[in-house]
Formats: sequence, C-alpha cells, structure tokens
Amino acid sequence: MSDEVEKARKSNQDSGPSIFSKILSKEIPSTAVYEDDLCYAFKDVIPQAPVHILLIPRKPIPGISRAEEKDKDLLGHLLLRAKKVAEIAGLHETGYRLVINDGKDGAQSVHHLHLHILGGRQLTWPPG
Repeated sequence: MSDEVEKARKSNQDSGPSIFSKILSKEIPSTAVYEDDLCYAFKDVIPQAPVHILLIPRKPIPGISRAEEKDKDLLGHLLLRAKKVAEIAGLHETGYRLVINDGKDGAQSVHHLHLHILGGRQLTWPPG
C-alpha cells in the first residue's frame, strides 16, 4: 500500500487549513508552473511520473464530491487550465493523464480539490 493511501485513510478533512491553502498563501514554498486569479499549478514534491503537476483552485473546495452547481464555471476553468499546463510542460504531443482523487477510497490525502497532471512516460492501465 502506498504512503498516499495510508495518508488518505488517516486524513481528516476538518483538520484546519490544508497544505494547499498554505502553498497558496506562500506560507509553504512551491515551484510554480502556472497561475491566474482562479487557480495555481505547481510541481508535486513527490512525483509519480517524470512530469507531475498539481493544479488547485484558489477557492478551497474540499473535494470534487463537495463541489456545488455554483462551482461549474470554476470546474470548467480548471479543466481548460489543465490542458494549458500540459502544453507548458510539453505533454500535449505525447499525451498525459488527469487524475482527481476523492475521499478515502479514492486515496485523497489533501482535502482541497486538486488535479494531478501526469506524463512524460507511457502510463499503464488500469490505474490503481
């Protein structure tokens, strides 16, 4: 079992500001790849592929299952920005994978909606 699965099993979404909130406030440093007024993309510190970038909304939505109808424009924005980030990272010609983990069984260890942009090698199927 991976460390992330263990972390997800033990995580508590009501434990205060997430690490991503601290990254957004610059309390914790990160390597920026892209940012705008609605979202921020940065390199994952424990990459699972040669290219592993996290894209987070500035609005702290705990997870995709907690998104609401009023978030639909933001969710669309995130998908289009994921495409842009993949282009910035040079993944647009060979392909990449977008992953959104949700809940403990989905191995979500940080309760702030985030998209994983993975690429730089042949990814296997099925995942998990």
